[in-house]
Amino acid sequence: MGRSWTYNELTEAVIGAAIEVHRQLGPGLLEKVYEEALCHELSVRDIPFKRQVLVPIVYKGVHLSTPYRCDLWVADMIIVEIKSVAGFTPLDMAQLLGYLKLLDQRLGLLINFNVMFLKIGVKRVANDMPD
Repeated sequence: MGRSWTYNELTEAVIGAAIEVHRQLGPGLLEKVYEEALCHELSVRDIPFKRQVLVPIVYKGVHLSTPYRCDLWVADMIIVEIKSVAGFTPLDMAQLLGYLKLLDQRLGLLINFNVMFLKIGVKRVANDMPD
Protein backbone atom coordinates (compact mmCIF):
# COMPACT_ATOMS: atom_id res chain seq x y z
CA MET A 1 0.00 0.00 0.00
CA GLY A 2 1.32 3.45 -0.91
CA ARG A 3 1.85 6.39 1.35
CA SER A 4 -1.11 8.57 2.33
CA TRP A 5 -0.50 12.20 1.37
CA THR A 6 -2.11 15.46 2.37
CA TYR A 7 -2.51 18.06 -0.37
CA ASN A 8 0.12 20.30 1.25
CA GLU A 9 2.65 17.47 1.65
CA LEU A 10 2.18 16.36 -1.91
CA THR A 11 2.35 19.90 -3.27
CA GLU A 12 5.63 20.48 -1.41
CA ALA A 13 7.03 17.16 -2.66
CA VAL A 14 6.16 17.90 -6.30
CA ILE A 15 7.54 21.43 -6.11
CA GLY A 16 10.71 20.08 -4.47
CA ALA A 17 11.14 17.60 -7.32
CA ALA A 18 10.54 20.36 -9.88
CA ILE A 19 13.12 22.59 -8.19
CA GLU A 20 15.69 19.81 -8.49
CA VAL A 21 14.89 19.39 -12.19
CA HIS A 22 15.24 23.14 -12.72
CA ARG A 23 18.47 23.22 -10.73
CA GLN A 24 19.94 20.51 -12.96
CA LEU A 25 18.60 21.62 -16.37
CA GLY A 26 17.94 25.34 -16.05
CA PRO A 27 15.52 27.28 -18.28
CA GLY A 28 15.21 27.20 -22.07
CA LEU A 29 14.38 23.59 -22.95
CA LEU A 30 11.22 22.04 -24.38
CA GLU A 31 8.32 21.09 -22.11
CA LYS A 32 8.71 17.38 -22.92
CA VAL A 33 12.29 17.42 -21.61
CA TYR A 34 11.12 18.85 -18.28
CA GLU A 35 8.22 16.39 -18.18
CA GLU A 36 10.58 13.45 -18.67
CA ALA A 37 13.02 14.75 -16.05
CA LEU A 38 10.23 15.47 -13.56
CA CYS A 39 8.83 11.98 -14.04
CA HIS A 40 12.28 10.57 -13.28
CA GLU A 41 12.61 12.77 -10.19
CA LEU A 42 9.15 11.77 -8.92
CA SER A 43 10.03 8.10 -9.44
CA VAL A 44 13.27 8.25 -7.46
CA ARG A 45 11.36 10.01 -4.67
CA ASP A 46 8.66 7.29 -4.68
CA ILE A 47 5.93 9.79 -5.53
CA PRO A 48 3.28 7.99 -7.58
CA PHE A 49 2.09 9.59 -10.82
CA LYS A 50 0.43 8.92 -14.15
CA ARG A 51 1.72 10.59 -17.29
CA GLN A 52 -0.28 12.00 -20.23
CA VAL A 53 -3.67 11.08 -18.74
CA LEU A 54 -6.59 11.30 -21.14
CA VAL A 55 -9.04 14.02 -20.11
CA PRO A 56 -12.54 12.79 -20.91
CA ILE A 57 -15.05 15.29 -22.22
CA VAL A 58 -18.77 14.56 -22.12
CA TYR A 59 -21.01 16.87 -24.11
CA LYS A 60 -24.76 16.44 -23.66
CA GLY A 61 -24.25 12.84 -22.62
CA VAL A 62 -21.90 12.02 -25.49
CA HIS A 63 -18.27 11.11 -24.82
CA LEU A 64 -16.23 13.18 -27.26
CA SER A 65 -13.10 11.84 -28.87
CA THR A 66 -10.50 14.50 -28.07
CA PRO A 67 -6.72 14.71 -27.88
CA TYR A 68 -6.72 16.40 -24.46
CA ARG A 69 -4.26 14.96 -21.97
CA CYS A 70 -2.95 16.38 -18.74
CA ASP A 71 0.81 16.15 -18.32
CA LEU A 72 0.88 14.48 -14.90
CA TRP A 73 -1.64 13.27 -12.33
CA VAL A 74 0.27 12.87 -9.09
CA ALA A 75 -0.97 10.38 -6.49
CA ASP A 76 -4.47 10.67 -7.99
CA MET A 77 -4.69 14.04 -6.19
CA ILE A 78 -2.89 16.81 -8.07
CA ILE A 79 -2.91 17.62 -11.78
CA VAL A 80 0.43 19.06 -12.96
CA GLU A 81 0.75 21.02 -16.18
CA ILE A 82 4.29 21.68 -17.34
CA LYS A 83 5.17 24.76 -19.36
CA SER A 84 8.30 26.30 -20.83
CA VAL A 85 7.02 29.75 -21.78
CA ALA A 86 7.85 33.43 -21.28
CA GLY A 87 5.04 33.66 -18.71
CA PHE A 88 1.67 32.20 -17.82
CA THR A 89 -1.36 33.43 -19.71
CA PRO A 90 -5.01 33.35 -18.65
CA LEU A 91 -5.39 30.45 -21.12
CA ASP A 92 -2.82 28.39 -19.20
CA MET A 93 -4.83 28.90 -16.02
CA ALA A 94 -8.10 28.12 -17.85
CA GLN A 95 -6.62 24.93 -19.32
CA LEU A 96 -5.59 23.62 -15.91
CA LEU A 97 -8.88 24.63 -14.30
CA GLY A 98 -10.73 22.87 -17.13
CA TYR A 99 -8.73 19.69 -16.53
CA LEU A 100 -9.45 19.89 -12.80
CA LYS A 101 -13.18 20.18 -13.45
CA LEU A 102 -13.29 17.46 -16.10
CA LEU A 103 -11.30 15.05 -13.93
CA ASP A 104 -13.21 16.09 -10.78
CA GLN A 105 -10.05 17.10 -8.94
CA ARG A 106 -9.41 19.78 -6.33
CA LEU A 107 -5.87 20.96 -6.91
CA GLY A 108 -3.44 21.57 -9.73
CA LEU A 109 0.02 23.00 -10.26
CA LEU A 110 1.19 24.99 -13.26
CA ILE A 111 4.96 24.75 -13.42
CA ASN A 112 6.87 26.97 -15.85
CA PHE A 113 10.50 25.88 -16.16
CA ASN A 114 11.45 28.80 -18.44
CA VAL A 115 12.26 31.14 -15.55
CA MET A 116 15.45 32.07 -13.74
CA PHE A 117 14.07 30.96 -10.36
CA LEU A 118 11.47 28.21 -10.29
CA LYS A 119 9.75 29.76 -7.29
CA ILE A 120 8.27 32.42 -9.60
CA GLY A 121 7.25 29.77 -12.14
CA VAL A 122 4.84 27.83 -9.93
CA LYS A 123 1.11 28.54 -9.61
CA ARG A 124 -1.22 26.57 -7.41
CA VAL A 125 -4.73 26.39 -8.88
CA ALA A 126 -7.73 25.24 -6.86
CA ASN A 127 -11.01 23.96 -8.24
CA ASP A 128 -13.64 25.36 -5.90
CA MET A 129 -15.88 22.35 -6.22
CA PRO A 130 -18.42 21.44 -3.55
CA ASP A 131 -17.50 18.79 -0.97
